[in-house]
Amino acid sequence: MDALIGKIEKAKPFFEKVSRNKYLKAIRDGFMSAMPVVLFSSIFMLLAYVPNIFGFYWPSDIEAMILKPYNYSMGLLAVLVAGTTAKNLCDSLNRDMPVNRQINNISTLMAGIVGFLVVGVDSIKGGFSSGYMGSKGLLTAFLVAFFVCNVYKFCVKRNITIHMPEEVPPNISQTFADVIPFGVSILLLALFDIAFRHFVGMCFAESVIEFFKPLFTAADGYLGLAIIYGAMSLFWFVGIQGPSIVEPAVSAIYYVNIANNLELFQAGKHAANILTPGCQQFVATLGGTGATLVVTLMFAFMAKSKELRAVGKASSIPVLFGVNEPILFGAPLILNPIFFIPFIVAPILNVWMFKAFVDILGMNSFMYILPWTTPAPLGIVLGCGITLLSILFAVLVLVVDFVVYYPFFKVYDKQKCEEEDEKSGYVKEEDEDVEVSSDVVNEKRVLVLCAGGGTSGLLANALAKGADEQGISIITAAGSYGAHYDMLKDYDLVVLAPQVANYYEDLKKDTDRIGIKCVACEGKKYIELTRNPQKALQFVFSILDGEE
Repeated sequence: MDALIGKIEKAKPFFEKVSRNKYLKAIRDGFMSAMPVVLFSSIFMLLAYVPNIFGFYWPSDIEAMILKPYNYSMGLLAVLVAGTTAKNLCDSLNRDMPVNRQINNISTLMAGIVGFLVVGVDSIKGGFSSGYMGSKGLLTAFLVAFFVCNVYKFCVKRNITIHMPEEVPPNISQTFADVIPFGVSILLLALFDIAFRHFVGMCFAESVIEFFKPLFTAADGYLGLAIIYGAMSLFWFVGIQGPSIVEPAVSAIYYVNIANNLELFQAGKHAANILTPGCQQFVATLGGTGATLVVTLMFAFMAKSKELRAVGKASSIPVLFGVNEPILFGAPLILNPIFFIPFIVAPILNVWMFKAFVDILGMNSFMYILPWTTPAPLGIVLGCGITLLSILFAVLVLVVDFVVYYPFFKVYDKQKCEEEDEKSGYVKEEDEDVEVSSDVVNEKRVLVLCAGGGTSGLLANALAKGADEQGISIITAAGSYGAHYDMLKDYDLVVLAPQVANYYEDLKKDTDRIGIKCVACEGKKYIELTRNPQKALQFVFSILDGEE
């Protein structure tokens, strides 16, 4: 097992390079930027249709009124994501552009939106069709964003622009500078749209969906599900945030499927598409990647090892709400040979069992989008429509995960107990405390970044608490990597959580340009800092004081 893990770990640099790919990051970050829209709109869908489960149906006019915010938010998802993806890709491209020749990210955002409308929307009398403006148009949105940004890069890099006299204010000059790349992007897309419709007979967005339908079907099968969620767990096991590699490849499928599921449910049919956001958040990653919710409970209530009991008790609440890092790095589970098999197998078994419940027993798949921090068992029940089968599945999946992890837990618990017995007479020398100078850290602003804003909150809160205990004023904030570009100028230090530590080189380019500091924190140390506010304060002080 050690040899196998060693071989997998050797491939880590390659996978890290893949996860830093500009286009994959743009898709992920574009979705992250649009997530408030998704979560907001889902509230109205729940209000409209959850009462149906209990036999209550809104009058048609009231239902239409409830659904209007949904239709004008989630119904425009592809339009919005075309813009946010273009902006995020533009930010990545700018890192390698000369400081005095940067691409205007707001202009690319607008070009992405307009370009998507040109190739992805059908004209109808009095306006245009909304059929592909929602989740069905996401793949087209990504492609348009990539095209637009590369046209801008081509024009800006070669200084193909309208040059204004030096006396013209910079903001006005920038407006004229964007005219040529914007115009070239839209004109090329318009010409492409005319030609494509002439030869193919449909809009580009519709043809993309038709082209990828076999892939959608294959991904929804048992083998496809095993590859997707097995890969997610495998990447995390070697310390790379798995969703950052896998999600961009399947995110469009997720939102097409969940929209289709809802349409099927509304029509009185079986919502049978498996690959949805809820399947990942509440089934495959029940508590977090690796389906670790049961692990924290076993550690907290069944472990004989004092260390594992402490880790379990500290991790149980965060993991219940989908914040997985305390157990991944605290146990640790990552790169721990004992947990390699259950860490990969449990998520696969979970989704296979979920598919069996949907295909064989007739349970509806996920129809509603819920916040990823919803406790997983509750997320299953709510997302699948509050049925007896969904409740039964939520209980059964916990039992299956317990059975899968239990023998490996017993081995690890025994190993830890033996280690503690060997150290029983040894008194560990305490780390030397670092005296924190209020002159260095007072009034400083610290931003902590992770993948989704949950793990980063643990350190931000610990740091704020440590500063408060010493009467020091520090402003802390937690955020997600990818949604941070416009925030950097407001902070003095940026800390990367372990799950996004492989983005350090990219972040350093951003922070160096504006003259602030950044640091990536490795797993074990990060978890220690989240549990010790004073250590967290000392860590930040050492960075700001230039000692690390």
